[in-house]
Amino acid sequence: MTELVLEFLGLSLVVAAAGTVLALAADRIAEITQLGRLLIGSLLLAAATSLPELSVDVSAVRRGLADLAVGDLLGSSLMNLLILAVLDLAVRSRGGMLSRQAASHALSGTLSIGLTAIVGLAVLTVGKLPPLTVFNVGGWSWAVLFAYALGARMIFINQRISARAAAEAADAAVSATAGNAAESPSHRWAGLWKPAGLFLAATVVLVVAGPLLAETAGELADRSGLGSTFVGTTLVAIATSLPELVASITAIRVGAFDLVVGNVFGSNAFNMVLFAALDAVHEGPLFAAANPAHAASAFAVILATVIAVLGQLYSLERRSRVIEPDAVLMLLVLGGAFLLVFRLS
Repeated sequence: MTELVLEFLGLSLVVAAAGTVLALAADRIAEITQLGRLLIGSLLLAAATSLPELSVDVSAVRRGLADLAVGDLLGSSLMNLLILAVLDLAVRSRGGMLSRQAASHALSGTLSIGLTAIVGLAVLTVGKLPPLTVFNVGGWSWAVLFAYALGARMIFINQRISARAAAEAADAAVSATAGNAAESPSHRWAGLWKPAGLFLAATVVLVVAGPLLAETAGELADRSGLGSTFVGTTLVAIATSLPELVASITAIRVGAFDLVVGNVFGSNAFNMVLFAALDAVHEGPLFAAANPAHAASAFAVILATVIAVLGQLYSLERRSRVIEPDAVLMLLVLGGAFLLVFRLS
């Protein structure tokens, strides 16, 4: 047991180091490409930090632990929102929750709400509707993929328009300032190689260390005698959400608040996309092997995300010095969700 604990701590340090490098590299990529931290956080960083969930859960499905895998994906979404709520309480910010681009974050958050709703419906309706499978992937999983493709395209177009407007404003400011030469595009893009290489290297480390960390967490959980539904939603989810936690803390330290919010919402959306990959490797309908209690996790993710989006859109000149009501409400919802899953499973 002691060896397992030490192994868990050691792998956690490796994942923490990789997450730190990932966040710093992503921030630099956003600056060089001028695509914006929201887009990089929602798509690129979110995909990278969600890769441990993919490898862990594919392995779990192949070992006949589909219920554990479903719990991990939904539990990771809960953990990501918990990270956002805690960081919002820790960082004093004006206006919306850690926000600089509230409306754009609301677009990303709404996408994650829609995808999670599809998964919740899949869990509740399995066995009650005629089965539909194409290339060994169920109809609900195809619906998630289609919705994600549309949502990602909307976010990309929205950020491209914003980036173009910002670039035009910057060029105008440079042109109006005598004696200041603008940085050439070729010189700017030449600096992309180093952060891109660091980002790729950190992603590889996460792909290798993340599954080992989750496997160690699962073994520790097995010895505790807890059910796979609760274990997947808590301990394994904590292990696979560690990259998001470390990346978010690092982004906060460098002032990249939009990277944090974009990563959380983007990771939650990408987690739902991973159900299609699990469905493809699972024998039979994936959601048929899931405990109906997972629907509670899905709807808790939706409710907490709605609160976060409202926190983004509700503008204040000054937020409370004592308490962040949106973050506290999210904590109450998430705490109740974990308790509910434990009772139902």
